[in-house]
Amino acid sequence: MKEQDQTKSTNIKWHNLTIDREKLEKMRGHKGMVIWFTGLSGSGKSTLANALNEVLHLDGFSTYVLDGDNIRHGLCKDLGFSDEDREENIRRIGEVANLFMNAGIITITAFVSPFISDRDKVRKIIGSKDFIEVYCAADISVCENRDTKGLYKKARLGEIKEFTGISSPYEAPLNPEIVVDTGSLELNDSVEKIINYLKKENFLNKA
Repeated sequence: MKEQDQTKSTNIKWHNLTIDREKLEKMRGHKGMVIWFTGLSGSGKSTLANALNEVLHLDGFSTYVLDGDNIRHGLCKDLGFSDEDREENIRRIGEVANLFMNAGIITITAFVSPFISDRDKVRKIIGSKDFIEVYCAADISVCENRDTKGLYKKARLGEIKEFTGISSPYEAPLNPEIVVDTGSLELNDSVEKIINYLKKENFLNKA
């Protein structure tokens, strides 16, 4: 069953639009895709996503960043951090990212997305050939040292419940497309590693 068929709503049907993904990609001059950054809080996801976005934008690509904190101010402001809410948070982002991708946009997401099963569900929504998982690998000690908001300290004191890496688990990707050692690599080198992968796999071919 297709994702669009898995709904509680009745008396609805899927409408195939005349201006489809192929036409939109042709207009933009490149294909749409989803680049999914995952990692602990403080691992550099948002920083790296923003830097990659700048490089691609300057090269003439249509891009958009979906950031974990920003999304919780609107689309997901009704969700907390229980396992169930985290799952729903990532499901919503996956669906939104899919819409952006089908509009021919290079969609860059930066979410802790701690559970393998949730990321696999997003991969299924997007389709493996268009989904690039980027694991921002940094030791928790590095993440804590970068934590200007003091979230890790509060979590260790029990002031923040269900905090990933402390009181809630993080499941590292088993086979991500890209692993970036954000604990030691400089930002420019991290971006270059991702760009090189995208070029090697022909994701950045201009139409």
